[in-house]
Amino acid sequence: MGLGYVGLPTAAILATRGFSVVGVDVDDKKVNQIKNCKLSINEAGLDVLLKAVINSKNLTVQTDIVEADVFIVCVPTPLNKNKKADLSFVKNAVRYVGKKIMKGNLVILESTVPPGTTKGLVRKILENESKLKCPGDFYLTYSPERVLPGNLLRELVKNNRVIGGIDVDSAKKAEDIYSSFVEGEICLTDTVTAEFVKLMENTYRAVNIALANEFAKIGKHDINIREAIEIANKHPRVNILNPGPGVGGHCIPLDPWFLVDENSELIKIALETNKGMPGYVCKLLENVFKKAKKKIKNSKIVLLGASYKKDVDDIRESPTDKMINVLKKKECNVVVYDPIVEHCRYLEKNFEKAFKNADACVIVTDHSVFKNIDWNKVKKLMNNNPVLIDTRNIVKDVKGFISEGY
Repeated sequence: MGLGYVGLPTAAILATRGFSVVGVDVDDKKVNQIKNCKLSINEAGLDVLLKAVINSKNLTVQTDIVEADVFIVCVPTPLNKNKKADLSFVKNAVRYVGKKIMKGNLVILESTVPPGTTKGLVRKILENESKLKCPGDFYLTYSPERVLPGNLLRELVKNNRVIGGIDVDSAKKAEDIYSSFVEGEICLTDTVTAEFVKLMENTYRAVNIALANEFAKIGKHDINIREAIEIANKHPRVNILNPGPGVGGHCIPLDPWFLVDENSELIKIALETNKGMPGYVCKLLENVFKKAKKKIKNSKIVLLGASYKKDVDDIRESPTDKMINVLKKKECNVVVYDPIVEHCRYLEKNFEKAFKNADACVIVTDHSVFKNIDWNKVKKLMNNNPVLIDTRNIVKDVKGFISEGY
C-alpha cells in the first residue's frame, strides 16, 4: 500500500525474490506511469529493476487492494497545522487492508508514526474492519524504512532492520519476509520500541545538524567553522556534522516533531534552529549586499540547487523553496538553477540564462556537478560587484566576488 519513495523500491525488491507482489496506490497517474515502467523519482538502478519485475509479472500495480498473505503499508505521515502527525493516510490504508485480511495474514506498517500507533490505532482499525482479533487471528508488526534517497536500493538491502511485533510470533513472521532481501542485522523487538527507534534516529540527526548550525552562527566572523569541526571530529567520541542552509526531505525536518511535548524542549529548539536557517542565509545575503553597496530590492538572485541534498531530484521541504519565499517578500527576482531537478518554482535549466545579469548567487545544494562550475565565467555573466554566499563550502577561490560562507 503506497508506491512512493519507499513502497515502490520495496515492492520491486520483493518481486525479485520470487514473491507475487501487488503494488497498490490511490493515484491513478502514478499507477499508470509505473505500469509503463516510467518513474517520477530519480533513483539509480530502479528503472532497470522495475522493468524486469513488471515484465516478469512478479509485480503488478493497481488502485484496488486484493486479498493477500502479507500487507505492507508504506504511506506518508506528514505534519498537520499543529505540528502533530497526520495519520489520515495510515488510517485510510489500514481500513482498506482490514476489509481484506483473513486469519493467518500478516500486516506490516512501515510509515513513520508516533509510539503506540501500531498496537493502538492500527490494531483497533484492523480488528473493527475484519472482525478478527490480534494477536490470535492475524499477525501485526511495525518495521520502519531507514533509507536515503539517491541510494535506496542498496540501503534497503544492506542496512540493519528493526522489526517490532505485537507479539513474538508476529515479529518472526515479518522476519521471514525481510530476511529474503535484507543483508544487514535484523533486530526483533515490540512495536512501540520499533516506532521510537525510528524517531530517535531522525531526531539524533536533526539535533546534530542544529548543533553544527549553531556553531556556524556563533563563530561566523572569526573562525573557520568547517576546519574547527574537522579538528574536533578527530576526538574519538565526537562526530559533528557540517552546517548548512537548512534541513529538507521527508524525515529529518518532520518526524522529530512526533516526539515533541512539554518534556522535549531540546528537540523543539533544534527543529526551530534548522527551520530558521533559510531565513538566516537570506539575512546573511542582505548584509553582504550592504557590504557591496548594492540594494537587494529588485536584484536578481540565483539559487544554486533546488533539491534538499546533493545528487538527487527530491525537493521536499527543500531550503531553496523557503528562501524563495523570503526573497520574494524582499521583492527580489529569483532564479533557480538545478540540472538534476525537472520541476520547481523559478527553475531555469539554461546555465547562461540563469546567471546573466545576476547580482548574487547562493549555493544551496552541493551537487557533484557544481564542483566543475567555471566561476570566472560566472563572474563575467553577472553584474558588477557580484555577491556569493556559499553555504556548502564548494567554492575554493572566491576572488572577484563579495563573498560570505560558513
